[in-house]
Amino acid sequence: MKTWVKIVLGLIVVGIVAGLLVFKFVYNKQHPDYENVEAAYTVTAQDFYNDYKTDKNAAATKYNGKMIALTGKLSKVETVDSLVTAVFVFNQGDFGDEGVRCTMLKKFNDAADKLQPDGEVKVKGFCSGYNETDVVLEKCSIINQ
Repeated sequence: MKTWVKIVLGLIVVGIVAGLLVFKFVYNKQHPDYENVEAAYTVTAQDFYNDYKTDKNAAATKYNGKMIALTGKLSKVETVDSLVTAVFVFNQGDFGDEGVRCTMLKKFNDAADKLQPDGEVKVKGFCSGYNETDVVLEKCSIINQ
């Protein structure tokens, strides 16, 4: 067999092995158990929102990418298809309500639908940032309902 054929076959084998390793360790990676992750910060929903409104860069450095536990008076629960969002409204902006939006884990959709507006609630979720209107928490769970 010629040398160049051996090199090409070797590169093909290395490519297949690399692809399998990427699939096993990156693509097929286990997701964290968001419900049981310890909260990095516990804060009221109002203070959390105010931190972003006051200094979004400092708040982003502090909160983004971390699990946050919030307490506060719930304003409403929105349901779109299978997505349930608990909303804390603190301001009326040009485009509607502004505040904190907590997108629930599917496991907590039914419990979130039963929450009463103006009721005190404690939720925990992964902070994905501020979009100039709302602070967004994802993968949220209800704590001590």
